[in-house]
Amino acid sequence: MPQFINLQIIINDQHAFFLHENIISAFSGRLKKIIRKQKRKTQIENYVIELNDFPGGPDGFEQVARFCYSYGGVEITVSNVPLLYCCAFFLGMTEKTSTNNLLRQTEKFLEGMFDWSWTDLIMSLRSCEPFFSYADSYGLIQKFIFALLAKIAQNSDMNFITSSSSSSSPETNKFGFRFSSTSKASPESASPCTKSGKDWWFDDLTILSPKIIEKIIRNLGAYGNQNNSFTLTRFLLHYLKSRPQGSPTSKSEYGGLADTAVHGVILVGKTKFSCRKLFWVLRLVSGFSLSKDYRAGLERLIGENLDEATVDDLLVSGHNKGVYDVNLVIRLITVFVNSEGVNSEKMKKLGRLIDNYLREISPDQNLNTSKFLAVAESLPHYGVYRAIDFYLQIDQGFADVSTMKSSHLKQAKS
Repeated sequence: MPQFINLQIIINDQHAFFLHENIISAFSGRLKKIIRKQKRKTQIENYVIELNDFPGGPDGFEQVARFCYSYGGVEITVSNVPLLYCCAFFLGMTEKTSTNNLLRQTEKFLEGMFDWSWTDLIMSLRSCEPFFSYADSYGLIQKFIFALLAKIAQNSDMNFITSSSSSSSPETNKFGFRFSSTSKASPESASPCTKSGKDWWFDDLTILSPKIIEKIIRNLGAYGNQNNSFTLTRFLLHYLKSRPQGSPTSKSEYGGLADTAVHGVILVGKTKFSCRKLFWVLRLVSGFSLSKDYRAGLERLIGENLDEATVDDLLVSGHNKGVYDVNLVIRLITVFVNSEGVNSEKMKKLGRLIDNYLREISPDQNLNTSKFLAVAESLPHYGVYRAIDFYLQIDQGFADVSTMKSSHLKQAKS
């Protein structure tokens, strides 16, 4: 016998569902409580309930309604279980309301996630992004991350050893894992991942949002200045490289990840990164709200090895007036000049580099004389005269430049 419709539920001010209170309240403790409260206030038999910030919006509630109207008979899959799980939590669809409840069914399905394929785990984790705050507060994100790390550990050189085997390790995180470089897992223990190479998981994780990546890094105890893993540093650089550099708002979402990556770069320094690679890192992270302290640290590392750079390395795009970021080069030269162990040969080598750099940037119409002078004067008199001569040929207001050239010639002769 068909049930009468006496309940209207409005989801996120977007969509209205017309239902029967008995069917819905039989599975949802939260809605049952709201309906009881309304009944005590009014004698009207038709009720209107507004639910805001509902996980998944109207689509999420539609799946819940289907569950209720099928009396608990719903197909749960890896694609819909994250949303159903969060909806069940939100609506209080627990044992207290029904033995055939949605929360228990989704929990039982999630218990088998360690047997899911790598792709299923990634896609399920990604599906949590529209309702991330709920999935995170209900512990679902953590469950997926735990399973994800187990897959990586089984199939790469980057393994996670349980804290029981090394309880005193300072690298232990809240999962009870710590970083360890060991041999790959045996074929018997490996998951159904088919990709090879120690970095096989890098590309797959690039589809995840920055807040999920940050959650992964935090749970590994490697966020910010806690990052001492070269593998994670390389992954974060790979991840940032894959991201579009959009609006300032989107850039800020990546700031913490950029800081974490740069901390790892600074930690290993020249042993893992050439001067050219360091410039590449600088160009990359500059588009993602890198903090001032970490930018200064990265510039210091580059500046100390500036004699190994090429002109192409120095041609970093300018953010304000001018084609190139001349202020950056001035800062790097200052670091180099004030570094320990800088001999005359290194200084002469840098002098030749800066001379070529000045010749390269001198045709820039937006490069004013003061900037040109600042670069030339930031370095002792090691071969910057040719660039000055070249600049004199193309610049009309050359009085200051000519004076500076004479000054350098006098220093060279003394």
